[in-house]
Amino acid sequence: MELWYALVELLPFEWAQPDSMYFMKNALLAILVISPLFGLLSTMVVESRMSFFSDALGHSAFTGIAIGSLCGLAEPMWCAVVFAVIFAVLFTYVRRHTNLASDTVIGVFSSTAVALGIFIATLGGGSFTKFNALLVGDILSVEPGKIGLLAAILLVVVVLWVCSFNQLMLASVHPALADSRGIRVFWQESLFAAAIAVVVTVSMTWVGLLVINSLLVLPAAAGRNLARNLRQYHLFSVVGALAAGIAGLLTSYQVGASTGACITLYLAIYFALTFCFRTRRM
Repeated sequence: MELWYALVELLPFEWAQPDSMYFMKNALLAILVISPLFGLLSTMVVESRMSFFSDALGHSAFTGIAIGSLCGLAEPMWCAVVFAVIFAVLFTYVRRHTNLASDTVIGVFSSTAVALGIFIATLGGGSFTKFNALLVGDILSVEPGKIGLLAAILLVVVVLWVCSFNQLMLASVHPALADSRGIRVFWQESLFAAAIAVVVTVSMTWVGLLVINSLLVLPAAAGRNLARNLRQYHLFSVVGALAAGIAGLLTSYQVGASTGACITLYLAIYFALTFCFRTRRM
């Protein structure tokens, strides 16, 4: 981290001065790691027509944290990660074995998860207010150790993309054709869903449950307006997410607003601008 702090101190910002405001320097590094994660996953979320899946995962992660807190765990986030991964795999199984539309299955799982979470959080007269911070998030509270965890997740996702992107894309666009090509669609979809589950769960504390879904939709939605091929599609999604993340962090510092909300608003502006200059669809 010392090298990172030395690099940040070269920036012409008040908070970048030596030996001060380490929380902003940590937050900037976290944004540089989180944004590409959301940009990459966003493309598959949009192509798979699972725009509200991350919202449902956020509800399941909240339930996992409630369970972890009820069990007295020092770090309930790990319980949330496990619960969210199980939730994602179970969702994939049900979606593959029913004729219901994806949004219907997502609605079933989402409503069940949030009801279970509220039930556990308020069990025995408990208060829900202690979980309010999860709704808005606070990127300024991120710790160096958690940034390292996010970096490791980013590395895993990149390796997953390099090794399995074609199979993932074919499975999401045409499952029957993927089956005929010998691709194990269920396991591909489960792997993708589990990756989203881990990213959403780990980052929700800093981004906020109320806006985390938009970070998995808007980058790819904007990139799709401009892209003429898959390479451009991913590039516009990742670059847009990264630019909005940095701009949102700087703006939130200046005006004292939620960082997650600022990032989302910049992504909305990015989508509006790309919509005005949209090209032929891929």
